[in-house]
Amino acid sequence: FYTGTLYARASGYVTAWHKDLGARVRKDEVLVEVSAPDLDQQLAEARATLTQLQAAVDQAQANADLSAATNKRTARLVSQGWSSEERGDTDRFTAASRTAALSVAKANLVAQQANVSRLEELTRFKEIKAPFDGVVTARNVDIGDLLTAGGTSGRPLYRVSDIHRVRIYVNVPQAFLAAMKPGLKASMRVPGLEGTFTAEVTSTANAIAEDSRKGLVELQADNPDGRLWPGAFVEVQFHVPSNPGTLRVPATALVFNRNGTLVAQVQDDHRVALKPVTLGRNLGNEVEVRAGITPAERLIDNPQEFLASGDLVRVAGQDDTPHTASAE
Repeated sequence: FYTGTLYARASGYVTAWHKDLGARVRKDEVLVEVSAPDLDQQLAEARATLTQLQAAVDQAQANADLSAATNKRTARLVSQGWSSEERGDTDRFTAASRTAALSVAKANLVAQQANVSRLEELTRFKEIKAPFDGVVTARNVDIGDLLTAGGTSGRPLYRVSDIHRVRIYVNVPQAFLAAMKPGLKASMRVPGLEGTFTAEVTSTANAIAEDSRKGLVELQADNPDGRLWPGAFVEVQFHVPSNPGTLRVPATALVFNRNGTLVAQVQDDHRVALKPVTLGRNLGNEVEVRAGITPAERLIDNPQEFLASGDLVRVAGQDDTPHTASAE
């Protein structure tokens, strides 16, 4: 139902792994432990820089407060004529400059706090954990392996699959897609396993592949005992409801020629009438006939190629007049 492929997010060496193939795991259970001294050093340096920047903010705050107080006193003296306007302008601009410096120091502190948070988050990836409850379906890691952060081109360290419920994908021919509605039931058989499994259609791709004229249909099935394995080949039989009034005939009763699809009907006078028919679904040994004949008509099974309309036939098991062509 879910599949998680786990790669390294922190560079370092594998010091331990805890779960092997087929092991059941719980969400957030530790699978791999990684030693990442470079990352640890980066985090220590970032925290030291954060402390320096905090001190710089405190210093800038003190300078800004002092400049603000000085500017306030100077402005009062200028208004009373005890100080020059030049001195007043100098103190005012100095206060503004130190206020801006305080803003820069605070912004640097925020940026460094974000850097420290990023490195702290990366250090959590020194422990690679299961993303959800499931079973280990692949392990490609061993003690001492060197891991590179961010690499996803090679084999994953672990693959964890949630198989309590599985998804089944079937390419269905275009003629049957109209019946593929959510909730449609189906039976599954798995080569090598006895018994059948019950599945249900959940969605369709709503698109048809141009090369095969088939549409992808998704089914889901419960798998509480884990007998269904991810990636397995299965045979699916859909329980498509049919109209009880739909006429079916053996596929061998059809005649194909330049006039289309026909059936050979035996009339009351034992003469052949080739009648065109409109077909529905192909069910293998039988096909559905939507139009052209009625259930009361008699048809020839396996008609010979040379039969034509008007030919006289003898019905097997009945005493009739001589015939010019026969079919049983």
